[in-house]
Amino acid sequence: MEYLIIIEKSKTGYSAYPPDLPGVGVTGKTKKLVLALIKEAIEFHLEDIYSSGKKIPKPKNEAATVTVKIKAA
Repeated sequence: MEYLIIIEKSKTGYSAYPPDLPGVGVTGKTKKLVLALIKEAIEFHLEDIYSSGKKIPKPKNEAATVTVKIKAA
């Protein structure tokens, strides 16, 4: 399964979370680190859901980018 991950940059590093899995999130000093940590966190979370006999939520969120133009003031 592929889950959308939101990565946010801060003054001290990065944070990441999957909108489809509330409560799952990580922080780290580098983007590479948070990507590795969020993968582990998602796997752990999904294994916990599965072992509890619950249904694993299917990914449903998407991401897109848009190009905008702003007239100079």
